[in-house]
Amino acid sequence: MRLFMREQRPLIAVYALQLIVITLVYWLDGYRHWTISLYAALLSTCLLAAYLVFRYVTNRSFYRRLEDPRAAIRGFGEAEPGSPLSDSLQQLLKTQHRYYLAEISEQQSKIEGHRHFINQWVHQMKTPLSVIHLMVQNDDDPKAVAIGDEVDRLRKGLEMVLYTARLDTFEHDFLVETLDLEQLVRSVVSAQKRLFIRRKVFPVIEMEKTLTIASDEKWLSFVLTQIVTNAVRYTTEENGKIRFRGFARGREAVLEIADEGVGIPESDLPRVFDAYFTGENGRSFQESTGMGLYLVKQVCGKLGHRVELESRAGRGTTVRIVFFGIVQSYNPVR
Repeated sequence: MRLFMREQRPLIAVYALQLIVITLVYWLDGYRHWTISLYAALLSTCLLAAYLVFRYVTNRSFYRRLEDPRAAIRGFGEAEPGSPLSDSLQQLLKTQHRYYLAEISEQQSKIEGHRHFINQWVHQMKTPLSVIHLMVQNDDDPKAVAIGDEVDRLRKGLEMVLYTARLDTFEHDFLVETLDLEQLVRSVVSAQKRLFIRRKVFPVIEMEKTLTIASDEKWLSFVLTQIVTNAVRYTTEENGKIRFRGFARGREAVLEIADEGVGIPESDLPRVFDAYFTGENGRSFQESTGMGLYLVKQVCGKLGHRVELESRAGRGTTVRIVFFGIVQSYNPVR
């Protein structure tokens, strides 16, 4: 009703103006019968009111849909017949809606084709990298060691591309299972031993209890790898330590990964989980992509885990992953 009245305001204003003008013309011509003039004005006002009521009843559903766009989308194509204008507009919207759906379908098809291409390309690139790794893994020559380091970088980059491409179809590519948190941490640390050795950084694993959690091993390993890579990358001093501490907190299991690196400036903390954000440290460390912590946040959110981050410039960074609901927690018998 409010939208209808706002639309009809100009018509009502013009009607009132022409009524005043006509009455003034009759008065200037010497006509002084005010009662007849008022009677004529009342009749014309009744005609106007009848016209407005007819217009509103005819286009009532149309105005209601305009006042509530969300309801209009849910009931699209179910509008009651109305005036020629509203019917024509409804037909135009239907045509545009069909075109819009066709465009969305085409774009989704292109995105799916692009994702499939990325997956195939990454898997094809892994083969030559594995061959190069086998060729240099037993060679202690400095050149071979440097090649091995670069192969590790390439492998991590390919994994980031692959997991980024799969993030949109996460629900089709994950399996929840019970995992031993300490065993998983040790597995990730072992897989990154070349990185620890190259940077002369030492991992320290401290698990207060044996914690069994529910998660996806592949995706959670990827998350831990991103955190470990960042922790090692920003630890510039030799013989630095990265501490992995696991403990129970009520019905939650918590894994803390704390480094002794350069830390994050306080001004950058609100944006560390934004995609492509590198901050002040990104200007000093050219390897920064701004995607590591973004993917950590996204994957943990989809797995149902919470990510917390604390850092002070020059004091290191602590990333905390909170797992809701401990499947099992007990003190191991030694």
